[in-house]
Amino acid sequence: MTTKVFDLNIEEVLDNWDVEHALRELIANALDEQILSKTEDIEIVKVGEGSWRIRDFGRGLRIEHFTQNEDEEKRTTELPVVGKFGVGLKDALATFHRRGVAVKIRSPHGRFTLSEIAKHGFDDIVTLHVAYDDTPVEMIGSEFQLEGVTDEQIERARSLFLRFSDDKVIENTRFGEIIERRATGARVYIRGVLANEEENFLFSYNVTDLTESMQKRLNRERLNVGRSTYTDRIKAMLKSATSEAVKEQLIDQVNRRRSGDQRDELGWIDINQQAMNLLAETRQVTYVTEDELQAVPDLIGHARRDGQEVVVISERQLEKTRAQAATGGPQLRTLEVFAREFNETFQYQFVEPEVLSMQETAVFAHTQALLDLGRIDKIKAGDVRISETIQITSSNTQGVWDHRLQAIVIKRSCINDLTEYAGTLLHEAIHATTDLPDVSRAFETELTNMIGRLAAAMIHLQEKNDG
Repeated sequence: MTTKVFDLNIEEVLDNWDVEHALRELIANALDEQILSKTEDIEIVKVGEGSWRIRDFGRGLRIEHFTQNEDEEKRTTELPVVGKFGVGLKDALATFHRRGVAVKIRSPHGRFTLSEIAKHGFDDIVTLHVAYDDTPVEMIGSEFQLEGVTDEQIERARSLFLRFSDDKVIENTRFGEIIERRATGARVYIRGVLANEEENFLFSYNVTDLTESMQKRLNRERLNVGRSTYTDRIKAMLKSATSEAVKEQLIDQVNRRRSGDQRDELGWIDINQQAMNLLAETRQVTYVTEDELQAVPDLIGHARRDGQEVVVISERQLEKTRAQAATGGPQLRTLEVFAREFNETFQYQFVEPEVLSMQETAVFAHTQALLDLGRIDKIKAGDVRISETIQITSSNTQGVWDHRLQAIVIKRSCINDLTEYAGTLLHEAIHATTDLPDVSRAFETELTNMIGRLAAAMIHLQEKNDG
């Protein structure tokens, strides 16, 4: 038996680490060894009060693993290992020592314990060393025996791993896993280890394919990893997602903008655009801005009557939508697109007065009298024309004021009944003379005034007849 001591040379102690963070490193290393050596599941076993054993069944810990060099095998493998920093084991041992947890380690290559020993040649400088007994041990893998660890600390350490959670994976992508959000919030894992908690994310995520820049941004502590580190990979996951479960939740988020309860992923304009594209694939949608909603309520009303779902977006999103179409991407129905489509639906088959039936002629003959009753300026109202059709996409449009023709166009089916004709004519006459849109307060005021004038005229006429 030969016992040697190995100086861990830990200069910077991670004061913000607790016992669960040190346990996390041991568990991560054990899981990595399981993956790399393709061996059976690791063990995390309670062996007594305050006593726990963490064991893998891999190739066994060696004294070289206590150096600070980056693990070349873990760095270059394509397997989803957690380890990266090479200092994780040393940080864990230093934390255990500082927190009063005794550690004994066994592997086929010997036994390892911790001791405070003076540095070689410097009796007044005491540092943490590994005492290494190189006597071979009849066993497989590596075993860490820990004394002074509570059940709660073990449970907190386990909770830092996706593997030991109940989180439900919704979809696997080449960049990582999209996971169902917890009731208490979302989590972001990096290769199965918790990196951050995101209160307002739509999903949880496990990033498995790390970019080189992402590797560089990951901090040694593994705590509070910044969102900028994993944003690009989460975007890549969402863009590559094909499952209906992910699509449906993205679609549901589109309409939540106005209520202010959209999840944070929709704040990324390219993900918001993806959600808008998905919504447009499944439903009849017209996208409008707040300004458009206020400026052209009549056109908005036409969209709704045509069965369109009106969804409010930002000006920035409108520009993104236009750019998408200009570069050959999906053409979404913005309000300007709807207006063009709407105008194209107006197709007339005009009917000359001489071909009208006797009943139609009798009703149509009241046109001037009706305009006079409503005090409508005939010059402003323009011509009144009859058409077999108005809109090819709608059967319930009875009349329209057509700016291009400077004429009121009435559907022929409307002039069989004087009441229907009168109502349609005067409604469109208000549009013609005021240029006010439907579903606007000003138009409603004009309509109310006309009803008042017609009612007053009827009363005066009644009084005259009674007299």
